[in-house]
Amino acid sequence: MLPASGYRIIEVNDLLKIKEFNEFPSLLYLDDPNWCRPLDVSVEEIFDPKVNKHLKNGNIIRWILKDPGNRCLGRIAAFYTEDSFVQFDQPTGGIGFFDSIDNQDVAFLLFDTAKEWLQSKGIEAMDGPTNPGMRDAFWGCLVDGYYEPVFNMPYNFPYYKILYEAYGFKNYFNQYTYQRTFEDTSDLHPVVLRTANRILSNKDYQFRLIEKGNKQFARDFQAIYNKAWSKFAGTKDITDQEALTLLKSMEPVMDERLIIFGYFKGEPISFFIMMPDIGQITKKFNGKFNWINKLRFFWDLKVIHRVDRVIGRIFGVVPEFQNKGVEGALVLFFQQQVLKPSFKYKTFELNWIGDFNPVMMKVAEFIGGKIYKTHVTYRYLFDRKAEFSRAPLVNQSGN
Repeated sequence: MLPASGYRIIEVNDLLKIKEFNEFPSLLYLDDPNWCRPLDVSVEEIFDPKVNKHLKNGNIIRWILKDPGNRCLGRIAAFYTEDSFVQFDQPTGGIGFFDSIDNQDVAFLLFDTAKEWLQSKGIEAMDGPTNPGMRDAFWGCLVDGYYEPVFNMPYNFPYYKILYEAYGFKNYFNQYTYQRTFEDTSDLHPVVLRTANRILSNKDYQFRLIEKGNKQFARDFQAIYNKAWSKFAGTKDITDQEALTLLKSMEPVMDERLIIFGYFKGEPISFFIMMPDIGQITKKFNGKFNWINKLRFFWDLKVIHRVDRVIGRIFGVVPEFQNKGVEGALVLFFQQQVLKPSFKYKTFELNWIGDFNPVMMKVAEFIGGKIYKTHVTYRYLFDRKAEFSRAPLVNQSGN
């Protein structure tokens, strides 16, 4: 039975509907010069259980919404993973890839569809916009800083915030993007500069740039990640194979000058992983990554070095070395060893710093970053009488 409006919710379950799902935002944002279409292959990997291992013991589904004239007006995906049932106060799934015209009836019907499907799976809340995978892609509703997005980070119209909140979603946490330039290397906070110099002069500490093909860095990444991120809700330890696969996937676009590891007496304690923003190249491909675009990509990235923006993918310091100046030492090492005349990047965006992590916010400010964009991860409790709580703070022990 159709809603009174005549809108139709259609499950995306064949190639034609997948194409409509991926093409719809291109029409929606046709007149917005800041929007960048992600590569279709990047989107489809999220929905492929053979590629996205987070879907093991989970499920994902997506829909498009059409009007009586067969025009697509919106889309949405819903999912849950095995972690949905163990990592939160209540079983919590997610919604993602939400796009809609500025119409509350359309948006609410999409939200209702996702909610009803999740409820049928035993889920009691939904976060959005999120994805069943790494947090640094397709995650968060942009609410401030409507600039060109970096690779695979969400960009949306300002009215999305209104639609989410009118439906009843509440702000679970903010994700901040900090920006700084590479031109001014004197903007480290004096306290950070002093402690960073002290650490760099201490022979017990060592800092190294990554070496492609050296599997030891994957093992070091795993050790640091599992200690540094274990306190975060929705995050679990990664295996050695997952760490190796992640770093291997970065190699085609990796600039070895942008990935730094820190050690204390030979033990891995920190990393700072930055990547060229390949979105500056892929934005021209209209979602397609065929052999012609692959050649164009290689030419722009490796030959003429078209990318001038760097993304901070992930920053980690094991708990026992947090708040001791290691964060600043990583940055100072980078400034001293990497920022040479041949370094052509101009700006740096440190992505995905949650407001539940005030220590990292302070670090970003101390190294000269300023909040440039704000995304929100929303949560909707199906029991409308249940008490809502924002994401708990982490790194409050002072360790």
